[in-house]
Amino acid sequence: MTTVSEYLFQRLESLGVEHIFGVPGDYVLDLMDVLNKTPINLICNCNELNAGYAADAYARVRGLGAVCITYGVGGFSLVNAVVGAYAERVPLVVISGAPNSSVKTSNLLLHHTTGDYNLQLSIMEKITVAAVNLTKASQAATQIDQTLAACLHYKRPVYIEIPLDLVNQTCIIPENQPPLSLKFTNPETESAALEEAVEEAVNLLENAQRPVILAGVEFNRFGLQDKLLQLLEITGYPLATTMLGKSCISEMHSQFIGNYLGALSRDNICERIETADCVLCLGAIMSDMNLGGYTANLDERKLINANSEKVKIKHHFYQPVYLGDFIDGLISKLQKKDHETLDIIPAYHILSESFIPQPENKLTNHRFYERINHFLEDDFIVIADTGDAIISTMDLFMPQNTDFIGQAFYLSIGYSIPACLGAAMADPLRRLMVFVGDGAFQMTAQELSTIIRYKLNPIIFLINNDGYTIERVIQDGAYNDIQPWKYHDIPHVFGESWSCEVSTEGELEAALVQAKANTDCVSFIEIYLDRFDCSPGLMRLGKALGKKA
Repeated sequence: MTTVSEYLFQRLESLGVEHIFGVPGDYVLDLMDVLNKTPINLICNCNELNAGYAADAYARVRGLGAVCITYGVGGFSLVNAVVGAYAERVPLVVISGAPNSSVKTSNLLLHHTTGDYNLQLSIMEKITVAAVNLTKASQAATQIDQTLAACLHYKRPVYIEIPLDLVNQTCIIPENQPPLSLKFTNPETESAALEEAVEEAVNLLENAQRPVILAGVEFNRFGLQDKLLQLLEITGYPLATTMLGKSCISEMHSQFIGNYLGALSRDNICERIETADCVLCLGAIMSDMNLGGYTANLDERKLINANSEKVKIKHHFYQPVYLGDFIDGLISKLQKKDHETLDIIPAYHILSESFIPQPENKLTNHRFYERINHFLEDDFIVIADTGDAIISTMDLFMPQNTDFIGQAFYLSIGYSIPACLGAAMADPLRRLMVFVGDGAFQMTAQELSTIIRYKLNPIIFLINNDGYTIERVIQDGAYNDIQPWKYHDIPHVFGESWSCEVSTEGELEAALVQAKANTDCVSFIEIYLDRFDCSPGLMRLGKALGKKA
């Protein structure tokens, strides 16, 4: 015997969740009291949106994240973070307290509600793969298991609502607890579709002279990175990644040629991908940003597009086919191609050119990121916010055991600072490096205080280019102006930290030396750039989106 809330937290702990993010409120206080008695750490955030972003990043690093909030004002404040997690296939468990079950029939107008006690559940049902309101303690354990299984199965958010009166009610632990890591498809129903998909794909690839692999985010979500490395070794093919799939393998790999985002990519990557006679696209979300504002030029007649559940080759669909099984089928049948015909120029060759700082020169966008490319080391987690930061970091090279995190599909501005908190909690042995614009920082700046509260030591680059540069490039107007803050002073308001201002290449060198040595607290570096000094990729994107507007 156990209680409903204890059972939920036991199951989350068994799945590797060591931290849950959230904000207290009267409908969730009893639940948090139970949580505080478990080995799981409750990390209280400045607001629910930030808690959701933090839990999202935690899930990207650990494989599962959770957020705990109060009813109504808490749940609705969280919605944007949940939608982003749904769009980008992030396994996130949303736990919400709720009023006593009896009020649903009493017609009482309680605070934090509209009087419609199904409203929050109805909204969450639309942005999760499973949403449940626990109403009977006798059924709670089964409902919790089914909901968590859906989260892990589909790698998308789920919602569990627990009324106050159920928190401490006893429930029976099922005698045969179901496994929460489920096989994605049934081998009996998959086998015929899988065999035909592999046969057609192998035929195309074996007859191609210059094939290429385009890898996406599902390698990260479904833990298939080892299979990707095996496929590369077996075939010898060159590999590019989408923006959302960035860092699914080490970008120092000899077959990695760069990130492909249509017109946003470097010319040599565009040319290699778009002239390939067969593109093996694996685990990619084909969104507008992943395709460079739909400037990508991928010929469907030469495209094999495999996702977690299905394979599309030319105009043929094969379903259900699990991505991991499809890759295994390719590995068993494909032969290694002649390296000379594959035209592989490893992306890391760019790093062979040493960076020589010009101390008196004003710092530019191009020179800043060029210098960071030579500063990054193994075992970092790099986070980029929406805006020119995420586009500029596209060409940063992720070394061994370095992960890249960014909302490259949903593109919610302000994601990076709370995400830094979540990722740091998920893997305390790796150091965080964050790139955030001034406009994005103003959205969620207060979560820097939580980072300082827990004595974390990320290196945060605040790119001060005087407003919403990404919007200026698309269409400029007074709406892109923001109140200038003294950004480098803000960390000291929150607590112990180190910060500085950088305008020249010499100042950047001094700041990097200090930040690398400062492992005791936050290093916050404000980078001054001109208003329209941005990445070439952003200029190309602005033109592409402007034409579509």
